[in-house]
Amino acid sequence: MHAATTSAVDRRQLRDVFGAYITGVAVITTLDAEGRPCGVTANSFSSVSLDPPLVLWSQALNARSFPAFSRHERFVVNVLAKHQLELSQRFAIPGADKFAGVDCRPGIGGLPVLADCCAHFECRKVTTWPGGDHAVFLGLIERFERSASEGLAFGGGRYLVTRAHAEAAGAPG
Repeated sequence: MHAATTSAVDRRQLRDVFGAYITGVAVITTLDAEGRPCGVTANSFSSVSLDPPLVLWSQALNARSFPAFSRHERFVVNVLAKHQLELSQRFAIPGADKFAGVDCRPGIGGLPVLADCCAHFECRKVTTWPGGDHAVFLGLIERFERSASEGLAFGGGRYLVTRAHAEAAGAPG
C-alpha cells in the first residue's frame, strides 16, 4: 500500500493505481470558434444525476482542444463500441484532422455525433469547475440514444472488452 501527500506524488505510480478502476471509453466532440469539428478521447466521463439528467467529464488544461471545449456551450459524449478501438486511438493523439474519413452526423447545434457508437449524449454545458491540471465540465443531457453494441472499456493501461459477471444480479447505485 502506498500513501502520498500532494507534494510527493509519483505520477506514473498514481496513473497505475487509477488504472485499477475500469472505465468506458468516449470521444467527446464539439465545434471550435471557426465552427470546425473538434474531438478528444476521454475515460473521465460519468453520470451525475437522473433528475435533472446530468453528466460530467474532465479535460487537461493543456490539451489542444481545451479552448474549444471551454468556449462552446455544447458537447457530445460518444460512448465507443467495442469495435471502435481505432477511433479511440485516433482522437487520443493530438494533431491532424481527426474527422477525416470518420462517419458522423450533425447533432444539436451542428455538433458531430459519431456513427456506430453504443451510446450518445448530446449536452448543453451547465458549468465548468477547476480541477487541478484539468477542468471538469458538467452538462445537461438534451438528447440521448443507445444501440445494441457492447461498449469499449479501458483499465490497467490497456483496452478491454467487458463481459457480464456470472453472479450479476443488478446495478450499483
